[in-house]
Amino acid sequence: MPKLLYPTSLTLDPKLLEGYSVDLVPYNVKETIPEEHTDAEILVAWTNSAANLKDAASRLTKLRWIQSLAAGPNDVLGAGFDPSKITITTGSGLHDHTVAEHTLGLLLNAARRFYEMRDSQLQGKWPGHLGGPQPDRPAGKFTTLQDANVVVWGFGNIAKCLTPWLTALGANVKGVARSKGVRNGIEIYAEDDLKDILPTTDALVMILPGSDATKHALNAERLKLLPNHAWIVNVGRGTSVDEDALADALEQGTIGGAALDVFETEPYPEGGRLYKTPNTIVSPHAAGGRPQNPEDLIAWNLRKFLAGQELKNVI
Repeated sequence: MPKLLYPTSLTLDPKLLEGYSVDLVPYNVKETIPEEHTDAEILVAWTNSAANLKDAASRLTKLRWIQSLAAGPNDVLGAGFDPSKITITTGSGLHDHTVAEHTLGLLLNAARRFYEMRDSQLQGKWPGHLGGPQPDRPAGKFTTLQDANVVVWGFGNIAKCLTPWLTALGANVKGVARSKGVRNGIEIYAEDDLKDILPTTDALVMILPGSDATKHALNAERLKLLPNHAWIVNVGRGTSVDEDALADALEQGTIGGAALDVFETEPYPEGGRLYKTPNTIVSPHAAGGRPQNPEDLIAWNLRKFLAGQELKNVI
């Protein structure tokens, strides 16, 4: 009977996996796997320490399948697991609603300047310039999602969850992905089209995965294409943004602001420029972190695994 190691870093109901011909064993994701469990064939991973995964990659020589509950496989691949020898599946889809909700919150924070109101409150000041009569949807400013041009770069499952909320609030949404087309009623453009799209963008939402191909995808050249009122929201991977170029743009006022949930180095270092740049919201990688109904995905893939069939979310 194959042994399945599941993490104690998440409250999983093992009863939902009962009835399968597997030996279910809990394990601590911050410690090395006990010797008696190095014969496991299945590993469920969630918030594992780098040391735990690296050790597992060298000692769990009988592994046949790793189910990560993270949206991407970066941690697992970085530990040294070989996808040509071990089937690796991700938690894609488990974080769609939570990340989309956080993204919407960041966009509303930026547009309605809640961050600035909070700053004034902490100083015991009344931000009168943000209250009272205000112009309705002024040109050259990002003050509302109604009629705003929002570009979502990285149009996957999270974007498909987010865009109906944006359109319900009146935003004009475009998507950017590797191939053109129409997805869920949204026009999708290729990255080559960014030079035409960015100059009319009010808010750029980035949900790109982390890879060599996306490293510093938002660079100084592309930042210059944005109007000086445009906001950037990044909930994908911190490596997709050139942080020095972004800090320069914020300090020079050539973009409107940035709401960032991910960074190249996490935690973002003390004294980092983006803590002090104007109109900047620092969110501590809080958009996801709570996979929804992970037992359903594990059970689905376990059934397929035991039957020798193709699994879901294979990288």
